[in-house]
This record gives sequence, structure tokens and C-alpha cells, in this order.
Amino acid sequence: MIRKCQPSDTERMYFIINKAAKAYKGIIPADCYHQPYMPMDELNQEMGRMNFFGWEANGELVAVVGFQLVKDITLIRHAYVLPEWQKQGIGSKLLSHLKGLVTTSRLLVGTWADASWAITFYKKHGFNLLPGKKELLKTYWDIPQRQIETSVVLGMEVG
Repeated sequence: MIRKCQPSDTERMYFIINKAAKAYKGIIPADCYHQPYMPMDELNQEMGRMNFFGWEANGELVAVVGFQLVKDITLIRHAYVLPEWQKQGIGSKLLSHLKGLVTTSRLLVGTWADASWAITFYKKHGFNLLPGKKELLKTYWDIPQRQIETSVVLGMEVG
């Protein structure tokens, strides 16, 4: 079941994000990987800037996706599924739900260039790797230069 995440979900979201993000260890540059992957204060800031939805199974959140309107587009900012719940279509259902909420003409997502599974997932759902990633990342995201260097941007037209 998909539902909007509430402030009372913060602890569970923190757990989901940081457990799922362990997949990046040894994949992304070592200087970009840390634990926790998203500290609690950062998650609290993100909750104030964007909308999060989650997938609930057996009365407990097992996946989350966060999106944000920036200028004239919508960004997928966070998408995490607990490892034991992956490969069951939950990410696809959350992405489909998010697409139904988008009011802009473009949907963008940035991810690590070496996170091949994430790139494959988004391509499977109609996203394409976009040229000019450096300009896109500087225009729509607020991330460090090192992350810009090691990331890609995928996008799709919506609406």
C-alpha cells in the first residue's frame, strides 16, 4: 500500500534509506560513501523540502521515494527499498504513483554513474540518460562538485 510519509515515519525512513544505501559501498567512490549515508539531520531537512511517499507492507514502511519541484521540473530525490523487499515491484509501483502526481513536463533523477542497477531501473521505466549532466546537476540540485563528477542524470517527458 502506498501512503504519504509523515513526520512520525522519520525513524523508519532513516532505517530504510541507510540500510538500502549500503549497496553503494564499494561501488561509488570511497570519498563519497559514508555511514550513515543520510544522517538524521539531513533527512529532517529533506522532509521539510519535499514530499515523501512510502510502501507499507504488514503495517510497516519498507520503501520510500521523495520528490521535489524545482523551477520548471520535478526531481526524484530519494528512492530506497529495503534489500529484503527488492525485486518485488515495489519501486516500480512507487515510481508509477509519483509519475501520476507530477504536474511539470519533465521528471529528472540523478544517480551515481556506477550504480548500474539504478540506471537500468530508470531506463526500464522510460527514462533516458541526458547529455549536459553537469549543467543539469548545477541548475536543479545542490550537491558537491565531487558528486557532480561521479553522477549521471536521467529524464523523461511527462504529462
